[in-house]
Amino acid sequence: MGPRAAPLLPLLLALLGRTDPGRAEGCDLQPVTAEPPITLSYATSTVPRGCVSSSSLSTSHEVHVLSVEWSKVPALPLKVLVTPRAGGCTRSAVLILLCSYCSATITSPCPDLLVHTDAHLSSGSTVTKSPKPPVATGERQLLAWVEDNYGGITSYSELRDPRSVQLRLGEDAGNPPDCIPQKHFNATQHLETEVFFHGVKGCAHGDAQSTRAAHIIHLQHDPSSPVTEVNLSLSCPKGVITNQILILQSRTNLTWSLSFNNCDIQFLVSGNYTIAAIAPRLLPGELLPDTERGLIAKAFEKNYSVIASYSTIPASARISLEIQKHEVVRRTSETPTPPAPTADPLPYALLFMLQPWKCTDETMEIVIDRSHLEPIKDVVNITLRDLSCQAEKNATHFMLKTPLSHCGTLLEGRGHANNELILSQAKGAALRSVRVAFQCKIPRELFLRLFPTAAFEVPQTELEVNKEAFVQASMRWEDHPADLQLKECWLVAPGREPELLVQGGEARGEGVAVMEGPPSTRGRKVWRFRFTYAVPEGGRVPFSATLKCKAGLQNNTIFEKVLEVTVKDSWRPPNTRGLGLAAVLGITFGAFLIGALLTAGLWYIYSHTRPISKLQPVSSTAPASESSSTNHSIGSTQSTPCSTSSMA
Repeated sequence: MGPRAAPLLPLLLALLGRTDPGRAEGCDLQPVTAEPPITLSYATSTVPRGCVSSSSLSTSHEVHVLSVEWSKVPALPLKVLVTPRAGGCTRSAVLILLCSYCSATITSPCPDLLVHTDAHLSSGSTVTKSPKPPVATGERQLLAWVEDNYGGITSYSELRDPRSVQLRLGEDAGNPPDCIPQKHFNATQHLETEVFFHGVKGCAHGDAQSTRAAHIIHLQHDPSSPVTEVNLSLSCPKGVITNQILILQSRTNLTWSLSFNNCDIQFLVSGNYTIAAIAPRLLPGELLPDTERGLIAKAFEKNYSVIASYSTIPASARISLEIQKHEVVRRTSETPTPPAPTADPLPYALLFMLQPWKCTDETMEIVIDRSHLEPIKDVVNITLRDLSCQAEKNATHFMLKTPLSHCGTLLEGRGHANNELILSQAKGAALRSVRVAFQCKIPRELFLRLFPTAAFEVPQTELEVNKEAFVQASMRWEDHPADLQLKECWLVAPGREPELLVQGGEARGEGVAVMEGPPSTRGRKVWRFRFTYAVPEGGRVPFSATLKCKAGLQNNTIFEKVLEVTVKDSWRPPNTRGLGLAAVLGITFGAFLIGALLTAGLWYIYSHTRPISKLQPVSSTAPASESSSTNHSIGSTQSTPCSTSSMA
């Protein structure tokens, strides 16, 4: 085991002590994308966003605002019941219901209730629709419209996937003076809603052939929840004999009150429970696991090898569960079936501790240091759920990068993507695999990328002077993707004034053009534009520059991103304002001629100033006045044929 892996062992041992039962292996929960086998709804007074205020006390009306969003188009009308306070309908009230493309039934005993809505009122409504619905494109504009028309706001509630709403009229002088929306707002004071749950998951055991199916409802443990009793109403298709089980998990001090309609079903309950019309007395439940994998293992232990539905919901006083008339069908993968997974818990503990996955708004990236995998032994290959998506490997790492739309990745609501890491291990001549399902959080932030071409394929961080560059800003925003806007983008470089490129989605700078981006999908919005970073002839070119962009909602929620880029000044061909070709050639020829003349002059000076003895050849006959010793000296220092003949 390598030195880098050794420090992980204490943590691994701690994790292994809490690993879920091995019976759950091979059944990794995935969102049910087809028609779900159940319809589940629950009562709550917590809304995604909301507020109350006392600003309407000084006006002639109390004003309540409901803004509805849908994950799926509802099959039935939204039921809205508006009830008066204890003293009856003593003061005028206004209901503003924004529910685009939906039908609603609004009833109230108060005859003077004024309703503004863009919903279609069904025949069961007892109120009159105002011909003047508010015109607003977002939360801020909606609340501003209410303030302008009525002078105050009693309550504001954003609802997601409501089945029914009960709104209680009444004002409280102790409320804040202004209605400032907050996330996960507790609206118990004036509202209760029953909402549809669309996060159903399911799975089947890897070797399961049975259609015995389990439905699991897991209530989240919230110590601050006042709920002590849950009324669960269960409905089943008429005339259908099912071989199913219902598992209800909650804290042990919570009491369940169960009522069944046309249901012949087994059940397991944590905590005490009663069965209406059958066993009104309190019956003891049993201790159930409080983890996802533990509950799956419990179902398998009872020989129910298909998890038809798994739902995790907040603690609620009322739950409605309708089992639909669907045949339980095991989902099959379009990719080749990998080797049967091992029940070894070590890879699960190790990978969930390392968490080597990282998501952006459009990609999933996985980087695993080989030394961290040494406790698993003999890992030869890593893929995702789609076996064709294979990790690259070198001496030190496994690496894989893929778009979120590929490799079997599933996008969930609230900014998550899920997939599976499949590790292949060499065991002699055979391979065995370990499948580890994981969830990757998509950060809620603005992403900024620079591209060299309009294909927007390979991002870079190099900006070339006087050449078009292409910018893409993108962001995932599940809540209000339609309200998301690109506020502004600037180019900032040392030594020059900041340049405004885009503002309010429109081009502002010279040479800037806004381009059409891809259509928004799954809450992701993309903006694109192109520009040219122009530098005047002879102007100073900086080494770097900065792209700064801001995006946000109309309520001034702002996200800012900064992208540092290097600036490249490539060679540019001469233009008409510089030297022409003839001038360049003339200068080159002149330089050559001057060099040749200078070389000739230097040679002339050298040849006329060196010593005379070196200029004259050696004589073949010595003068009579020279001594023999001189001749000998000359002959001894010359190595030419002439000197040899003179000595002879």
